[in-house]
Amino acid sequence: MPTLKNVIIDLLQVLIGVILAAIGLNAFLLPNGFLDGGVTGVALLTNIFSGIDISWLLILLNVPFLIMAYYMVSRWIFYKSIFSILGLAIFVHLGILPPMTEDKLLIAIFGGLFLGMGIGITIRGGAVLDGTEVLGIFIHDRWGISIGKVILIFNIILFTITTYVTSPETAMYSILTFVVTAKVTDSLIEGFEDYIGLTIISSQSREISKSIVEDVGAGVTIYKGEGGFGTKGSSQNLEIIHTIINRIDLRKIHRVIDHIDQGAFVVEFDVNNVQGGVLRKYLSRKSK
Repeated sequence: MPTLKNVIIDLLQVLIGVILAAIGLNAFLLPNGFLDGGVTGVALLTNIFSGIDISWLLILLNVPFLIMAYYMVSRWIFYKSIFSILGLAIFVHLGILPPMTEDKLLIAIFGGLFLGMGIGITIRGGAVLDGTEVLGIFIHDRWGISIGKVILIFNIILFTITTYVTSPETAMYSILTFVVTAKVTDSLIEGFEDYIGLTIISSQSREISKSIVEDVGAGVTIYKGEGGFGTKGSSQNLEIIHTIINRIDLRKIHRVIDHIDQGAFVVEFDVNNVQGGVLRKYLSRKSK
């Protein structure tokens, strides 16, 4: 369980992300009928033709994905995502900022910039602003299709519909907005579906490995090792933990380690490709 301090820090980070995303929507995209990808894009498109308040659409269209997050992904992501999506809906409804420009290119670029920063910071806080990210995680866990491909297919369908129901020009500017948003998001979180490998050496290896499996939901491999020579001389035999996690869980796993052994030796490294194994199965929830 995360401490109250960590929860507050995460929620503050999510709040900053929500505010930035709301700026992108209120000051750039909404006043000019531009779309983004994902559920946000569907909400914007629905708003154009139905006149239903965009705030309600952002909430209603994300409900199925929030339910999916609760049962299939992570309950902590679910709770924080409720906070982020409701916060975004409220800020969009208030609509405090006036339109910044009428230049379509600037709208696409800066709307995508603010929205991408908002999404990226929110994800770093352990929440999501768009249900397609949850859908991507779910499909990746079940059938091994990458999160990026799931989101790409979803948006190809969305922008194809946009071309027919609005205009090719609007669709092309919306694609530009989506590209900017995606690039900024990736630069902030270093790849939503990137994996990180960790090697952990600790005298409390049993407790740490158990907590990684139960609290993070990642698989672990235990190596038998022998300590090297340091200030205390050679050490006894020990167990070395090796695990691979999604980057979004990196802060969570550090909290797990620090809670058990703040002096643990941890090495992180990028993982280019992963196949098989237990990555995001959330074993503790399923076992319960």
